[in-house]
Amino acid sequence: MDDDRYGHDVLSGDWKKSTRPVATPTDAVRDLVVEEVASGFTGAVVRVSAGLVELEDWKGRVRAFPLGGSFLIDGSPVALRVPRAAPVGRARTASGSFAVDGARARVARESRIFVEGRHDAELVEKVWGSDLRIEGVVVEYLEGVDHLADVLAEFRPSATRRVGVLVDHLVAGSKESRIAESIARGPAGRHVLVVGHPFVDVWQSVKPARLGLAEWPAVPRSIEWKHGICDALGWPHDDQADIAAAWQRILARVRTFADLEPALLGPVERLIDFVTVD
Repeated sequence: MDDDRYGHDVLSGDWKKSTRPVATPTDAVRDLVVEEVASGFTGAVVRVSAGLVELEDWKGRVRAFPLGGSFLIDGSPVALRVPRAAPVGRARTASGSFAVDGARARVARESRIFVEGRHDAELVEKVWGSDLRIEGVVVEYLEGVDHLADVLAEFRPSATRRVGVLVDHLVAGSKESRIAESIARGPAGRHVLVVGHPFVDVWQSVKPARLGLAEWPAVPRSIEWKHGICDALGWPHDDQADIAAAWQRILARVRTFADLEPALLGPVERLIDFVTVD
């Protein structure tokens, strides 16, 4: 029996074929977050001009790179190109629903959606605002969930005045979960739906990649969460104006529902369905 000391013929296969992954052609649309391989610079596309693509990172720094350079999206190679004209077809809203051409906002329903704070309301408006106007649903904010029972007592929910409530950090054993359970057991429970997401704050429902981050920074419990996030990211956080500016910076990165975590999308869709039942 012959012993092949040298193994198989290394040239017998298709040795010219590269094993490197093929870059996916991708339109360099505004706000697309990519990483430039050579420098490691990660940022959102802000401009494409004269064969260059300009990227802005989470610190507001802008750098230009050749459009034909090497880029990654979530670790996968892409070949950036000048954005093509959008295909003609039925437009969609930021939530993914089909847009209704020429539709006028419906007269507001008696039913309402309550959210905890201004930032929650602004995010819901940006992604679901068009849908809510078509349905005639008004979103109001509570400035905290602690006094939800008092708000509901004044609102007086009924079969025609349903209330949907979106709560931050709705996890087992939390203060928020205890409040939600109390409301559900109360006299108006069948006309109120309290749902939530697991995040400490609605900021975390924005995918970190939209800011060029692998993940949101961890903040110790001893530090107020929003201040801790701004500090970790190197953003000003001395007063409420700084916090508001930080949120606007984050909100500007949100284009559609695809920029949000599924843990927020599902609850908001449930609330909309709940308060629009005729």
